[in-house]
Amino acid sequence: MSNHAGVRIPRFAYRIGAKAKKTFPLFLLVVGLSTCRRVDQKPLTLNYFRFGWSVTQAWAAESALAQNFTQETGIRVEDLPVPENALDQLDLSRKLVKDSSGVDVLGVDSISSGALAGDLLDLRPYLSAEISSIDPEYLSGYTVDGKLVAVPNSVLVGVLQYRADLLREYGYGHPPKTWDELEKMAKRIQAGERAKGDKEFWGYVWQGNNGEALTCNALEWQVAEGGGRIVEDDRTISVNNPGTIRAWRRAERWIGTISPPGVVEYKEFDSDNIFDSGEAVFNRVWREEPITHGGRPRQFQWVNAVPGGRLGYTSIPGGPHGWDAVLGGAGLAVSRNSAHPKEAVEFVRALIRGQIKRSDGWPTSYPDASRLEPNVEDQHGASAKPTQPVSEIMSRPSNATGSKYEEVTRAYSNAVHSVLTGKKEASGAAADLEKQLITITGFQTGPPKIAN
Repeated sequence: MSNHAGVRIPRFAYRIGAKAKKTFPLFLLVVGLSTCRRVDQKPLTLNYFRFGWSVTQAWAAESALAQNFTQETGIRVEDLPVPENALDQLDLSRKLVKDSSGVDVLGVDSISSGALAGDLLDLRPYLSAEISSIDPEYLSGYTVDGKLVAVPNSVLVGVLQYRADLLREYGYGHPPKTWDELEKMAKRIQAGERAKGDKEFWGYVWQGNNGEALTCNALEWQVAEGGGRIVEDDRTISVNNPGTIRAWRRAERWIGTISPPGVVEYKEFDSDNIFDSGEAVFNRVWREEPITHGGRPRQFQWVNAVPGGRLGYTSIPGGPHGWDAVLGGAGLAVSRNSAHPKEAVEFVRALIRGQIKRSDGWPTSYPDASRLEPNVEDQHGASAKPTQPVSEIMSRPSNATGSKYEEVTRAYSNAVHSVLTGKKEASGAAADLEKQLITITGFQTGPPKIAN
């Protein structure tokens, strides 16, 4: 067959009319070129290493934003598999950001900023408008050597979840304000429920598995006792002190009394499953905060918006030296080795704008809950006027320890876990940990910084 304009005409084309014979080869050329263009121009895909877990509503909202981004830009977003443990996520993130085909956008826990900073873009020049709407306090955890290596996308704060119906049944007018109160309430309610026949009922469930969640729990215990933050902002190691030792001993007493023996292996979903099945009165969980919230979260007494409701949320219990909740959550970062940095930044912009919009109608993380300020009416109709100081949010010592944080937190959780499982006595574990941290960081020892 003859070849017209570089396109071979199929045999059946010569069976049509003369006029069509002249136009058909051009038609084939257009079709052929457009087909080649569709083959060559495959949809651009961004690899997204999403933070491993968060509250369900935040995930759903982010998925919707990602779908809208794809519809508007034609750019696809592919979620990469993410391990549950925060330190495992950090290990995998280190590998992915080194490879241009590995990851474009990644969720970064605030504790990981220092470790990953060298492979992340400084986002401040690209997202100045969005950054101006975010609480500056939440930006500090993602700022390394003056560069903003990630932008907060979700802010989580440790809180206490509780069975409001059981507190009412046993005559308690408010949730526990201190760890002492929690112990007393947990013991009494646990004994009462077991007397009714529920032999598997427990007073308090939490995350005792040897990992980052245990670091968060134990920090909240020890700060209430004046035990400091493991490594202080001035880079002194403060962990070996009487407050820390008291806090660890208290938690060890919980095992088998108000907390199940298996709690030393619980992760977040394990404790949630026990509480959600109705087998515990208290549970330590994360509560989402708006990224645009101005100022530190206040001590809230009662966070159940429905009078007579079953569930409540309140601040982490405190003690003689304060009420501090660990700050969690994740920021969004762009790999310096991304093959599509411009598009990756635009995806981050879309997600952050969506979070800012969500913050306008806060709270949304718990449909049946509302955030209450001090001096409000609780669900019994009595005025709730907390006498304890306003609660603080507390960052883990990742900024002070930088790239060494992973070693520091592993050593810390190992020490706490050894106490909880009876392998070491608290004072000996604290002394051994202090020596380890000196070796890891090269820092000097010093007293804990006590806010109150």
